[in-house]
Amino acid sequence: MKTRIAWITGLIVAWATVLPAAEVTRIDIYPPDVHLNSQRDYQRVLVVASRDDGVTQDITRDAVVRLSAEGVARLDNATLYPVADGAAKLVAEYQGHQAEATIAVVDAAADRPISFHLDIMPIFMRAGCNTGSCHGAARGKDGFGLSLFGFDPATDHYRITREEGARRINLARPEASLLVEKAIGAVPHTGGKLFDADSQYYRTLVRWIEAGAPLDQGQPPHVTELDFYPPKAVIEGADNTQQFIARARYSDGTDRDVTDLTVFMTSNDNSAPITPDGLVTAAARGEAFVMGRFETKTVGSQTLVLPLDMPYIAPPVTGNYIDHLVGEKLKRLRILPSEICTDEEFLRRVTIDVTGTLPTEEEYRAFLADTDPAKRSTLIDRLLERKEFAEIWAMKWSELLMVKSSNQVSYKAMFLYSNWLTDKIASEVPLDQMVRELLSASGGTFDKPATNFYQIERDTLKTAENVAQVFMGFRTQCAQCHNHPFDRWTMDDYYSFAAFFCQIGRKNGEDYRETIVFNTGSGSVRNPLGNRQMEPKFLGGEQPEVAGKDRRAVLAEWLTAADNPYFATNVANRVWAHFFGRGIVEPVDDVRVSNPPSNPELFEELGRRLVEYKFDFKQLVRDICNSEAYQRSFVRNESNQHDERNFAHAGMRRIPAEQLLDCLNQVTETQEKFRGLPLGSRAVQIADGTTSTYFLTSFGRAPRETVCACEATTDPSLSQALHLLNGDAVHGKVQRGGVVKKLLDAGQTPAQVVETLYIRCLARKPTPEEVEQLTTIVGQAANPQLGLEDVMWAILNSREFLFNH
Repeated sequence: MKTRIAWITGLIVAWATVLPAAEVTRIDIYPPDVHLNSQRDYQRVLVVASRDDGVTQDITRDAVVRLSAEGVARLDNATLYPVADGAAKLVAEYQGHQAEATIAVVDAAADRPISFHLDIMPIFMRAGCNTGSCHGAARGKDGFGLSLFGFDPATDHYRITREEGARRINLARPEASLLVEKAIGAVPHTGGKLFDADSQYYRTLVRWIEAGAPLDQGQPPHVTELDFYPPKAVIEGADNTQQFIARARYSDGTDRDVTDLTVFMTSNDNSAPITPDGLVTAAARGEAFVMGRFETKTVGSQTLVLPLDMPYIAPPVTGNYIDHLVGEKLKRLRILPSEICTDEEFLRRVTIDVTGTLPTEEEYRAFLADTDPAKRSTLIDRLLERKEFAEIWAMKWSELLMVKSSNQVSYKAMFLYSNWLTDKIASEVPLDQMVRELLSASGGTFDKPATNFYQIERDTLKTAENVAQVFMGFRTQCAQCHNHPFDRWTMDDYYSFAAFFCQIGRKNGEDYRETIVFNTGSGSVRNPLGNRQMEPKFLGGEQPEVAGKDRRAVLAEWLTAADNPYFATNVANRVWAHFFGRGIVEPVDDVRVSNPPSNPELFEELGRRLVEYKFDFKQLVRDICNSEAYQRSFVRNESNQHDERNFAHAGMRRIPAEQLLDCLNQVTETQEKFRGLPLGSRAVQIADGTTSTYFLTSFGRAPRETVCACEATTDPSLSQALHLLNGDAVHGKVQRGGVVKKLLDAGQTPAQVVETLYIRCLARKPTPEEVEQLTTIVGQAANPQLGLEDVMWAILNSREFLFNH
């Protein structure tokens, strides 16, 4: 506390003085290596300065830039052009700092032939011609259709050159081609004018038609990687700018500047709007992910926008590795974290999050009386050993795996499957082992309950989609019909991944309710684009050898391997979201290039730690709960008032449906009866997704119809409010439980009963003002019991009870 007070005092003093001007510490040239491969090739360059306060500046126009040797390349308007074969360096100098980039020129006199795939298709993407709102729509537009986002160049070429005879292209007069005239607005066009007659797009289209509108012979080189520069930007001051450029690397080893052909996007127009040419102009304070899409690649750069000369002194960072990574991000954003929460707030928060229950009155009094500085860590360890922890995570996995009875899955099979999950988690089986058993399971749905995973969803493509979404956080559904518009997945990726699940066989068991799941060793998946048979290939990985093997087992080994870049981070992100109300990637099952982590370093480190812990996620929970980031107050300060992404304060989270019902039953001392469970069982123990109550359904219990994490919702609704106010959920339980009567019979005064109710429901004592007001209300009631039951009803309807904070 003394350290924090000293820091706050220092901050106040610093604000009252003039802070020293930030200094440039280094400069960089992007790209650091320039390759010019033909006479038409060129490469834009950027020079970016980095300051000691983390701010970056685009100094391309301000730096002194020169070539180390003449005659190899020429520099014109921050763009390099080839002159003759050879090598040189580009040197930039600014405020005493220097940076260099290498230049290599090859075939400076050669002219690369025009390519439909490499030159024309990117124009359609850049101009928006093949988007879903234009000619990329399923039925095209105004009689002309293109493949969505250019996934089928051969068919697009046919439609352009064959469908309308000489109208779309005019080989005799290329500039009179309808394709060209509509693009420059020379004739009416529903999409309007797309570019000018003096643009490079116009010249490229005309040159292609002059060459006879050819289709590439053979397989042209494809993009293997898209470089995006600068890799990150921190812009200080409104209206300051940062130019972004893109460079494509091809499978034949060449590269080229594709800034003019890249579709630029931003995740936050309010902070970092971007022009079609890649220029970001700083606006309101905030952060954005600036992206570029070219061919099938989408890449991006984290961009922060800060007010000019904003006074800020970074607070000392204490705590564990989580706090250091969160603190570094807050420092870059110049956001001050909220204070650490009180013991009362922490006790209630962590008990609900870890066990789904409220602390008892005895636990409350013992914890507040404890003077041990490590009592919070001790509490976390104690809660993690309770069976309720395993039950919560068994329920969460049951939601993801859609555990429920149906026409395909008998109630017995479902119940055994649910018990298998609960047993694995309660026995602390490492998650990687559990997932390997699940994905490679064979046998009867009774004897081997994990096989029910393949019985709940029997469709090959849907199974592949579910595996990608649950275990890697990828939504690949878009790539079934076309290349994913906002991620790297192509149709080939989609159907190659589905090929892992096309050899699953099923037959009836001796019991008509049981199904035997086995590997048939035969079966294939075909890509409808060309009707090609697809060999199994890992998402974002290589094509494995699967001959004579169960393809599912091969996939399971790859997926759960320590060096797999997706599984551990996805699981860790889901665990994080449970304790913070939002993931580092949010939604947690929508991991893609265009939806990056709010804190990439933290995202990767949590995954690395989970691997280090041998996939014992309980240790990861321990790290999270012990962090200062988790233990912060929900009270915001001026600097983090609008922050929702960087964990500068605790969030207000509605308690999920099952835990909320359990908490209500706990404080009112009432019981529920659910199908297949004895009286008094907790709602989190419900095995069957089809089993529910009006309360659970109203408050967002997952129906388990899909693997989407969005099924279980904590969004408030009018039906929830009406059910609490007028239904039996609260009023009936208060009366049936008789808690107030028991307390009065034990000799407690109305004031003491109020204190007990507050401790039981809110894990805090009432303030003197609250005691005075409530005891006055009780005194006005027909009798103390009725008055105190009304008080309990009001507490249970309050936001403070319904939310974890």
